[in-house]
Amino acid sequence: SILFAQNTQNNPGSNHGNKFEQLGNILPTPNEYRTASGAPGPKYWQQRADYDIKCELDEKNLKLTGSETITYYNNSPDNLSYLWFQLDENEHSSVNNAGYQDGSSLPAQITTQMMDRVAENKGDNGYGDKITKLTDMNGKALSYTVNKTMMRVDLPTALKPGQQFVIKIDWNYKISDRMKMGGRGGYEYFPGDGNYLFTMTQWYPRLCVYSDFQGWQNHQFTGRGEFALTFGNFKVQMTVPADHIIGATGECQNYAAVLSPAQLARWKTAQTSKEPMEVVTLAEAKAAEQNKSQQKKTWIFKATNVRDFAWGSSRKFVWDAMPAQVEGKKVMCMSYYGKEAYNLYSKYSTRAVAHTIKTYSKFTIPYPYPVAQSVEAANGMEYPMICFNFGRTEKDG
Repeated sequence: SILFAQNTQNNPGSNHGNKFEQLGNILPTPNEYRTASGAPGPKYWQQRADYDIKCELDEKNLKLTGSETITYYNNSPDNLSYLWFQLDENEHSSVNNAGYQDGSSLPAQITTQMMDRVAENKGDNGYGDKITKLTDMNGKALSYTVNKTMMRVDLPTALKPGQQFVIKIDWNYKISDRMKMGGRGGYEYFPGDGNYLFTMTQWYPRLCVYSDFQGWQNHQFTGRGEFALTFGNFKVQMTVPADHIIGATGECQNYAAVLSPAQLARWKTAQTSKEPMEVVTLAEAKAAEQNKSQQKKTWIFKATNVRDFAWGSSRKFVWDAMPAQVEGKKVMCMSYYGKEAYNLYSKYSTRAVAHTIKTYSKFTIPYPYPVAQSVEAANGMEYPMICFNFGRTEKDG
C-alpha cells in the first residue's frame, strides 16, 4: 500500500496551489487564548526567559566556555514539573546529534572527505555541549536528562502559574569550522593572514517554547529547520582577545572600556553622521591581523525583549555605522566585515541596512529595536538586531 502525507490545504487540486485561499481549517479551533482570526484572545499568554550569560572565547584552543543564569517566568495557567532546553550545538557532535534523517548508503563515487566523515562517526568527535554544572539559584544540583539536541530539567517542585524559577548552567563546547562542518555558528579560518572570524549563533543552552497549542516544543534540532523561541531580556558578557571587535544583539554597555580613544570618538561622531562612519578603520583591522594581541577584553551587551542573542567576533573586522530615523527614534545601522569584503561592504552594506529599516518601517511596523547590523561572514542567517551575510570581492577588489 502507498501512504501519502495529509495535505492540510483546503483545496489541494486547485490551479493556484492554494496560494490565495482563506485559511479555513488550517487554523486551530478558536478559544480563550486565540481568536478565530489567530489574534491573541482575552486570556492569551506567553512564557518569558531572561538570560544573564558570561562566556570566554579561547581562540587558541577554539573553545567557548560559558555560565548562564536563567530566570524562567511561568505565565501559563499550567503547573510545570520540568523544563525543556535546546542544545543546538549538539548538532555537531557525533554522539549527541539528531542527524538520524541522513541515510547511510555509499554512492558509487566517494570523496576522501566523505570517508573521513564515516570513520569519524564511529567515535566521539569531541563536539557538542558539555554541561559541567546545573543547579538552582542556591547551588543545589538539579536532575536533568540530555537527549541528543534536547535537555529536560526536572524541577524539585512544580512551578505554579505566576511563579518564576532560576537555573544556573555551566557549559563549554569545541567551536566548529562552519565552512567544513556546516551549521550557522562556528568559525571561518583565513590562512592568508592566520586569523579567524567567529559567528556565535545558536550557541547557549536555551529554553524551548511552551505554548497553549503545543505544550512543550521538544522536537530534535537536525540542523535543517529552526524553532520559535521564548522572549526575554539578555545581559551577555563576552571575554575575547583584546583586539577583537564584537557586533551583537542589543546595545554595548561598555564601549569606553573596549575601544581606543580614537575609535570611541568616531563612534560618538557616527551617532549623527549622514553617511557610514568607520569606527574601526581598514588600517586598524589590518594592523590587528598582523599583531595578534595576547591580552583579553570583556564586552558587555544588553538586549530587551528579544527571542535570541547572536554575536560576531574577529580582529579582522572593519566596523562602520550611521543612524536611521524611524518615527523620531534613532536606529544605529552598522556593518562588520573583513578586508576581503571591504570594497563591496564599505560602499553598500550600512546604507542598505538603513534603507531597509526605513522602508520596512514605513510599509509594515516601525522597527522596534535600537540597532540593526550586517556582518559579512561568507554565508547568511538572521537573528534579533544582527544578520550574517555573504558578499566578498574578487582578489583584485
